[in-house]
Amino acid sequence: MQLRPMLARFDALAAHLQSPLLLVIRLYWGVSFAQTGWGKLMNLGRTAGYFESLSIPLPKLNAIMAGATETLGGVLLALGLFARPASVPLIFTMLVAYATADREALGAIVSDPDKFLTAAPFLFLLAALLVLAFGPGRFSVDRLLARKTSD
Repeated sequence: MQLRPMLARFDALAAHLQSPLLLVIRLYWGVSFAQTGWGKLMNLGRTAGYFESLSIPLPKLNAIMAGATETLGGVLLALGLFARPASVPLIFTMLVAYATADREALGAIVSDPDKFLTAAPFLFLLAALLVLAFGPGRFSVDRLLARKTSD
């Protein structure tokens, strides 16, 4: 048996994992984003105080913006509704988190990659980047809406 046809079959089978994997990533990290954001909003004084300790300007306003972005973006990500556009502000929020709360980890991206990879924003950032790059997959509200508009 030739190797090329076997690899083609394997690739076709493995491709069936894409949408279920994207669903798991969206659900887990979407809910995690939403919970984290909601926690920021429900503890606004504490969050603003933490932001102030990081020298973030307008700490209360930025706490509201970060919490609202994470809450709404997380819900949209979990549902797969406007998933790619919703991932952009989530990515931005995680980059800001790196630049402010995990500056040392960000600076160590080359010299100590483990520090960067184990920082709190990393998996949130990775999940949002995956959805931006690959979309929400078949099991999403975006896919349902695309089907309805094409009928």
